[in-house]
Amino acid sequence: MPETSGTPYAIIAMGVSGCGKSSIGLRISEALGTQFVEGDQLHPASNVEKMSKGIPLTDDDRMPWLDLIGQTMKASLDRGQGIVVSCSALKRIYRDRLRKAVNGNLFFVYLSGSKELLTKRMGERKGHFMPPSLLESQLATLEVPTGEPGVVTVDIDDTIGGIAKMALRDLKSLGIA
Repeated sequence: MPETSGTPYAIIAMGVSGCGKSSIGLRISEALGTQFVEGDQLHPASNVEKMSKGIPLTDDDRMPWLDLIGQTMKASLDRGQGIVVSCSALKRIYRDRLRKAVNGNLFFVYLSGSKELLTKRMGERKGHFMPPSLLESQLATLEVPTGEPGVVTVDIDDTIGGIAKMALRDLKSLGIA
C-alpha cells in the first residue's frame, strides 16, 4: 500500500480509450488540488502517428512513453507535490513499471465500462487521434487490475461528476483526500 501520511502521492486514471481518463483525472486533480497531466500528450509523435492510422501500439512502443510518465510523476513528487495523470496502463507490467518509477507511491483509479458504452463514447469524441477501431485491441491487451495494491475500480456508467465522486470516495478509503 502506498504511503500517504504527509507524503505527496501520484494517482493514475487508467483504462481503455473512451473510459474518461482525462475528464475524471482532471476532476480528481481539481478536488485534491494537485497538478493534472494528460498522458496522451507525452506520447512520442511516432506513437500518435501509429494510433492515428489504426495501428495498435506494441510493448516496445509504450515503454518510452511509460518511462516519461514515470519521470513526470517522480519529478512532481520530488518537488513535494502530488500529481494526477491519465494513462491507459493496460498491463500489470506497465503498472509495475510506473510504481517503480515513484517508489510505489502510486494509486490507480481503474475506469471500467462495457464495450458498448466505450464504443458509444469513442464515437462521440471529436478531434482525438485514437480511432474507435483500436478499442478492440485495447480490450484484448487490458489486464484488469483487480486485487493489485492501491487500485480502486469505478464503473463509468454515470456522469463525469458522479464517476469522479465515486473515485474520490474510494480513494479516501485508501487514505487519500
